[in-house]
Amino acid sequence: MDVILLYLFVIGLFLGSFYNVVALRLSKCESILFPGSHCTNCNHRLSWYELIPVFSYIGLKGKCKECKMKISIQYPLIELLTGILFAFSYYLFGFSVMTLVSIVVSSIVIITIASDARFMVILDEVLIAGILILTVLYFFQGGIIYILKKVVSGVLLFLLMFFVKKVGDQAFKQESLGWGDVKLSFLAGYILGAKVGVLYIFVGAFLALPYALYISFKKKSGILPFGPFLASAILLLLWNMEYILTFLSVLLGGNV
Repeated sequence: MDVILLYLFVIGLFLGSFYNVVALRLSKCESILFPGSHCTNCNHRLSWYELIPVFSYIGLKGKCKECKMKISIQYPLIELLTGILFAFSYYLFGFSVMTLVSIVVSSIVIITIASDARFMVILDEVLIAGILILTVLYFFQGGIIYILKKVVSGVLLFLLMFFVKKVGDQAFKQESLGWGDVKLSFLAGYILGAKVGVLYIFVGAFLALPYALYISFKKKSGILPFGPFLASAILLLLWNMEYILTFLSVLLGGNV
């Protein structure tokens, strides 16, 4: 095994633990720094051996050491998924700027899944931080002109999703998309470009379809956190963008 894959997996585990904190606390308008890690039920301050990603959850049998309150399975799942996505980013792109881009996008996706699935919130702070970091990476990748093209693509996709929201709101006589989903679309265009970015709406809808059917027929509820599916679509398209652009180029006669 490539040692870098292992390092990135371990780094992802620990950052995944931090991303859980970010998603939980920012969604509740709390500080991500103070107080330190603690049980949300009894306020027991967690010791170092209770903070080891995944293994602490297993060792504690999914319960708080003090009050025995069950710990959400979300914590180890997010940690494990972050580690896997970090390592997979390097596996796909090797030692390159694209690996860092993929890691940043993976981080945004992870936090969006954790916050929107649980609290129905897509965090502005996370989107802004992601865009700023990506801007630095894009500067080294292609310079100012490259960044400006990315911004234009982001604005175009934002406007498209804004139009979809307005049409949906009118058609269903209720909010069809959250504003977080609309703002996430700017990020999608900024990352993928306008042409590939358009596909992310359809890919996100396709990913969401099974769960949408489930909550419609089983839970009798029409409330669907769309952000995790849209964010996942961004990552999937980023990983396959080279192949998608090649396909579009052939389809449109080499004009992409």
